[in-house]
Amino acid sequence: MPPDDEEKLDPDAWSRRFTLLSDPTRLRLIVGMHHRPDSTVNDLAQLAGISPNTASQSLRALRDEGWIDGDKSGREVRYRLRPDAIVHRILHEIMGDHHAQPTHSHGR
Repeated sequence: MPPDDEEKLDPDAWSRRFTLLSDPTRLRLIVGMHHRPDSTVNDLAQLAGISPNTASQSLRALRDEGWIDGDKSGREVRYRLRPDAIVHRILHEIMGDHHAQPTHSHGR
């Protein structure tokens, strides 16, 4: 769901977002989910070079912000970036893909 105008201008919300993005571990996880959607916490931990516990804590913060989704598959949860999340659009800007809204599904 897109943020309303008040949230778009909320300095506290943006500060929280930038704090999440300032952590290299979370950025590695975000990029990992972008390139390998529907990865497990163990997959993402290995990609980021961190422990599964550290990955799980970071993924929880990203999910709480509404940037990722996780679907239970048996005993595992598979994570992916939400296509409508601001972080997904920012990632595309950084990578040089200048679409206002990502149009690909990343495996969905």
